[in-house]
Order: sequence, then structure tokens, then C-alpha cells
Amino acid sequence: MRPRPSSRWIPGNHFRLLENGEEFFPRVFEAIAQAQREVMVETFILFDDHIGQGLHAALLQAARRGVSVHLLVDGFGSPDLPDHFVDSLVQAGVRFRVFDPGRRLFGQRLNLLRRMHRKIVVVDGTLGFIGGINYSADHVADFGPQAKQDYAVEVHGPIVAHMHRFTRTAVLPPSVQRTHRHGPLPQLPAAGSAHAMFVTRDNHRHTNDIERHYRIALRAARERVVIANAYFFPGYRLVRELRRAARRGVDVRLILQGEPDMPIVKTAAGLLYDHLLRAGVHIYEYCERPLHGKVALVDREWSTVGSSNLDPLSLSLNLEANVVIRDASFNALLYQRLSRLMQRHCRQVEPAPRGAWEALRLLRGYCVYHLMRWFPAWAGWLPRHEPAITVMQAEPPADQTARAS
Repeated sequence: MRPRPSSRWIPGNHFRLLENGEEFFPRVFEAIAQAQREVMVETFILFDDHIGQGLHAALLQAARRGVSVHLLVDGFGSPDLPDHFVDSLVQAGVRFRVFDPGRRLFGQRLNLLRRMHRKIVVVDGTLGFIGGINYSADHVADFGPQAKQDYAVEVHGPIVAHMHRFTRTAVLPPSVQRTHRHGPLPQLPAAGSAHAMFVTRDNHRHTNDIERHYRIALRAARERVVIANAYFFPGYRLVRELRRAARRGVDVRLILQGEPDMPIVKTAAGLLYDHLLRAGVHIYEYCERPLHGKVALVDREWSTVGSSNLDPLSLSLNLEANVVIRDASFNALLYQRLSRLMQRHCRQVEPAPRGAWEALRLLRGYCVYHLMRWFPAWAGWLPRHEPAITVMQAEPPADQTARAS
């Protein structure tokens, strides 16, 4: 049987860790400015603020000098882009697409489920970026106390060819995608010593690939596990692997939100604290500003960076993409950055003292833990429509419209 594309290690790659918008945006905008043939961008959020306008300017300039530019945004995450923002890109030749633009009822968006949550850039088929950073001002420190802490990677090497094919087929209709998935890939030269996999989650062929790679790594863990994830409420099987790793002596640490952008995030994660702490898992709450990262490392080689949270939306509904990396130097750098975060900006959560409410806490944890066992089945009951990708068309000039009427 042919192995899944997301289960093969691709050698010869190099990854550069980019922390927060201060490191990410300049590199992306510079890469787009240097593009010769093609720019592919997928993002959940694109806002008309100074960061979104920076991306807009970079894409506009690339299109005007003849570069083929493709931009895919999510209809829920990027709902209110002004007409002039979109029209100027389309008029310049940018192929602007909206995933599931949806309709509104009494001003409320209805396209809440099954979002296109990926954040990917591929330039000229040879340079890639992937992570959790959206194109909005709240990813840079000057935004203030609500600026997000987040991570992405710059990617060089043969794995970029897999990212490139994926971004090209993602904008095609499903019937056409099948003819593009299995063609030969260009052989990009080796750029480093890292082995890597490009792993996606969708609602068809790869429904649990990202979670599956997390569980495989946790089962193999022998020394340390560090997971920094913004929205943490994983399924039963992943929680079970975390507990098992801690009980066999692995140093398991979770970095979760202490100052969440949405209060329910901390409440949901807190329901699992007792269950994890009693198994020996160490929990740290990041209290400097909202945490938006989706990164993890296991032992001294395995790491992952991407768009996938560890919550029901990302693991069972959204369209996500991560890279899984096997490289000691990248693992060491990520561990250094996350250790600094824990030491300087986190509060370690201590087990709740035994007392009168202990039985109630245990009962609550037991119920939540076992209810999670059934979430993958519940996800199948939720709307499973095929969201449309709407292509934005250039409006004809006003004089042509008048003549046509």
C-alpha cells in the first residue's frame, strides 16, 4: 500500500524560526518583493490595518510587475475587507479567492464551522512560510497588551515542493484537484539537514493527520515534551498520551493561555487541569499577553509548527496545515525560546489543595474527560457542507457598464 503523503519524511530541508510579527512580516514582505514568477498566500485573517495594507502593497507590486499572485482568505476570519482593498488587487491581476464567504442573518455570520484556518505562503515554488500568524496588527508588540505571542517558520528545501503543490490544488474545485495531487514533484535542491513532513487536516482524506502525528510523537517520548498551544481542549486520545508520557517519567510541560483573548479558552482548558496535574503534567500559563502559538517539541529532534490548535475546531472541523520537523538544532532553538517564555512570563499552575470541594472537582474532571472521548463522533453531526471558494472578479469600468445598459 502506498504510504500517505503526510507520513513520509522528506530530507534536505532548512527551517528558520520566526517569533511574532516583528520577525515574520518583514521576511514575508521581502520574499514577495523578490518573487520572479509566482506568489501563493493562504490566510485565515486579513485585516485592513497597517499589517494588512503592507501585504496588500507587496502583492499589488508583485502583480503589477507580472508575477502570478494567488490570495485565498477565509470568509469568517476576513469578513469585512473594504471594496477598494479587494478591487485594487483584482484589477492588478491578483487571483483573489474567499473560502466560504457565507451569508449573514440579522448581522450575524453563519459560516462559523469548518473554517480555512491555514497560514501558508509559497514564493516561486522554492521558498515557504507556515505557522500561526495572521495578517493583522495584533501580531506586533506595538498593538499593546492584546498583542499576540506566536510562531512561524521560513522553509527551504524539497518539502517546499509539497507545500507548493498543495496551495495550487487548494484553490481548484475538488473534481479537478484529484488530477493534480499525484503528479511528479519538482526536485528542489537540499538546503539543510532537517527531515520534514507537510501535514494537513481536512474533512475528506486527512481528517485526523495532525492529531495522529502528535500522538505518535507522545508515545515515543522518553525525555521531554513541551507544547505551547493557544486553544487547548484536545480529544480523549491525545490527553491519554500526555498522561501516559508523564507517568512513565517524561517531563511533560504545557504552555497555555493565562491572559486569553477569549475568556472561554481558559475556562475550557482549566476543566482539564486536575486530570493532567494528577498524572504529573506541568502546566504553565503565559501571562504577558494572549498566546496564539501552535508549536510543540518532543525529546531532542521532533518539533511541529503550524496553524492547528489542540481544540475541537482545529482537530475535527477546520482546514489546517503544520510542518513536522526532525532536526536537533531546530528543536534546541525552539526549546530555548519556550524555556525563556516559561521562566520569564509564565505562572506555573499548582495542583488544587485537597479540601471540601475535591470530590466535585474530580467528578467534573471525570465527566469532561470522558465526554471528550465522543467528540469525533459529534463532529460528524455538525454541518458538513462543501464550502465554496468564491473568485473575486474585477468590476468593469463605469463607462463600459453604462454602454452595456
